[in-house]
Formats: sequence, C-alpha cells, structure tokens
Amino acid sequence: MNVHFIAIGGAAMHNLAIALHNKGYHVTGSDDEIFNPSKSRLEAKGLLPKAYGWFPEIITTHLDAIVLGMHAKADNPELLRAQELGLKIYSYPEFLYEQSKFKTRVVIGGSHGKTTITSMILHVMHYHGKDVDYMVGAQLEGFDVMVKLTEDNDFIVLEGDEYLSSPIDRRPKFHLYKPNIALLSGIAWDHINVFPTYENYVDQFKIFVDSIVNGGSINYNEEDTEVKRVVEASENTIRKLPYQTPEYTVENGQTILETSEGPMPIEVFGKHNLNNLAGAKWICQHMGIDEDDFYEAIATFKGASKRLEKIAESSTSVAYKDFAHSPSKVEATTKAVKEQYTNRTLVACLELHTYSSLNPEFLKEYEGTLDDADIAVVFYSPHALEIKKLEVITKEQIENAFKRNDLIIYTNPEDFKNFLFEQDFKNKALLLMSSGNYGGLDFDEVKRLIN
Repeated sequence: MNVHFIAIGGAAMHNLAIALHNKGYHVTGSDDEIFNPSKSRLEAKGLLPKAYGWFPEIITTHLDAIVLGMHAKADNPELLRAQELGLKIYSYPEFLYEQSKFKTRVVIGGSHGKTTITSMILHVMHYHGKDVDYMVGAQLEGFDVMVKLTEDNDFIVLEGDEYLSSPIDRRPKFHLYKPNIALLSGIAWDHINVFPTYENYVDQFKIFVDSIVNGGSINYNEEDTEVKRVVEASENTIRKLPYQTPEYTVENGQTILETSEGPMPIEVFGKHNLNNLAGAKWICQHMGIDEDDFYEAIATFKGASKRLEKIAESSTSVAYKDFAHSPSKVEATTKAVKEQYTNRTLVACLELHTYSSLNPEFLKEYEGTLDDADIAVVFYSPHALEIKKLEVITKEQIENAFKRNDLIIYTNPEDFKNFLFEQDFKNKALLLMSSGNYGGLDFDEVKRLIN
C-alpha cells in the first residue's frame, strides 16, 4: 500500500509513518520544516523528505491514501491536488481507526491523565510480555516508537485526544475511534481556541461516551463530578464502571500504595497519579491482567516522559519537569510535589504558553492553582503573544488571575533564568511546568543546580 503523509514531521504523524513503514507499507511524506527528534527518526528509516516544501506534482493516482496532519493548511498545494484527483484523504485518527477496525479498541480519554494512564497500561503489558498495538503521546522507557501497528495483535490501546483531527476535519480525534473499552479520567475546560465555551467543551465528551460500541464498557473517575454526570446521563447501551483514588500514604518522600496484598511502595506519586493508576488497573483487568500481576508491574513504572519527570536529585534537593499547563493539572501537580516533599520549600514555575493559558478571559481559571507552592513563579513571553496574534496581557492581569500577592512574574527569558540560577536549592524542590521551554531554557544546565 502506498501512503503519503502531508506534514510528516509532526510528533504524532512521524510516529504513524514509521509504524506503517515497519508494517511493510511504502511511505512518503512532505513538510515545510522538520525538527528533532522527528527529523533524525525519519532519517534513520529512510523517510525524511529530500527537500522541504510542498510538491503537488508528487501527488498521483498511484497513491492509495493520503494522511493529512494538523500542521498543514486547508489550502496546502498537495492537499488541493489530492482533492482534485479524488484520492482518499484520511486524518490521523481516521487512518488509525482504519488500521484497527477489526481489533478490540481501548481508548483512554480525559482532559488530563490520558497519557499517563495509557503509558501505565502499556508498561504493564510490556512487563508481562503481552504484545498489543498502541498509540501514545509520550516516549516510554522500553518502547522505541510511540505508535505500533500489526496485523496480528488483538488489542490496540489509543490515547484519545479531544483536539481537532485535521485542517479539513474539525471533529475531535477521540470521536473517530469507536472504542470497545473506554476510560474517562477528567473533564476540565481546555483548548479555548477551539471550544470557546465550557458547555461546548463538555459536549465533546458526551459524544465520546456515546461513540462507544454497543455492549462496550467505560471506566470513569467518579471523583470528577463532570465525568460522573456525563457518563451516568448517557443512554448508550454500555457497562459503566466507576473508579476512585486508592488509599495511600507518604512516608519520608516515598508513596506507599495500600493493596489487597498489603502496603506496596511505588515510583509515581500524587493523588492524581494514584487516581490514574486505579483507572489503568481496571483497563488492564479487561485486557486479561489480574490484580496481583498489575501491582507487580506497576511498582516499576517511573512515569511517562514530560509527565512529572524527575530530572535531577541530590540528598537535599530535587527537580521535576512536567507538561502541565491547564489549570486543573497545574493545581494537581503542585499539590502532588508538595505532598511528597512536605519538609522542603517548593519552588513552582509555570510557563503560560498555550492559546488557552494566554487568553485574558481564560486566565481567571488559574485562581488558586499555585497556592501549594512556597515560592510561585509565572513566566510568559510577550513575543509568544505576538506570534499567536493574541491580545497583550499585563502583569496586573496575571496577578489578578492567580490571586496570590507574592506571585513572581517574568516576561524576559534571561531574567527568569537568572532567578533560577541565583537560588540556593538546599532543602528545596523545584517544579518546572510548561509545554514550552521558558524562552530557551537549557534543562541540562538546570540539572546542575541540584547538588
């Protein structure tokens, strides 16, 4: 099968391209820019385009399918040529569904926690030597790719993102997978540039629950009132199975999970991660892993890349990096680190980087999210606002939103870096929360601060 990727360099797209190449498909692709790690990974498989740009002349009737990435625009020359020729054009999630329609589809949805839960499930399966297909949004230890597709595996585990499918398909990705087994971890308004109202955002999760195949099942976090309301109100003929945070304690910086076999130390920590673990356990049981085997495997799970990832530690200090940017995740992550290191001063640094977080109307959602930090810092770049064509945000607006009088605010990357490097981190915990890099911060340099 000949498949061409328009915008092959994206994080998700290049992983799907590699998965199809590994499956024996003939894969080509185009993009106007490709950065690492996508670039080196595509190059290693012989899939890196010979030149950057869009080349409509390479779009011919010999192609069986086009996969269209979000980085492309609706007027992309290659896309227009494919439409002119009447070629079959798939969004990324549509193509994943085509590859998995005869498998048992396990879809993990939610505003937060879905990458971690998917990663936990895959870790457990890998630990016990059970081969499954998958798509996950983070690099995992022991896995060389983020997408795996085979002809033989019965199960496919899919991280169910609620963001849009493609420039010409405005449906959220997780509406297209039609799960047999689903999980919903939480609903907290995000992607304000696409879903302008809270009600509109919640509606996407109602559609997701209703997309589960008849006779399927959903495990849902009953501690999230919106999740509970959405799932229990659905009239879809599915099994509805609630879960909640298990009992746990923290002793000397070590989280101890209470299990039917007695107390068990685990590597991950924080109430939200323990809640994620409970959801993952249910899904693994649906996939044939019993409770004891789940606990044996999960004890060795250290977390997904960029999800509360420990980047440095000494006898008196520790540093974590986390992808957190939505208000609910910022609050949960800050609470988790403070709970784990109660006797240390917590320095929590948040970069406002996404469209939602840089929206003046949405900013009020951040009220109280950094209250568990002893020292709270917010960084945002006026240049990022210009690039995203967003209206100017003032420091006063940030202060009013977070409702914290001692909030430290930086807009200059160099000033923020100087603040960090002037800190004495003895008896401190550093938490860096961002989907960006604070205007060019070198995290390897940060690691050297922890000693």
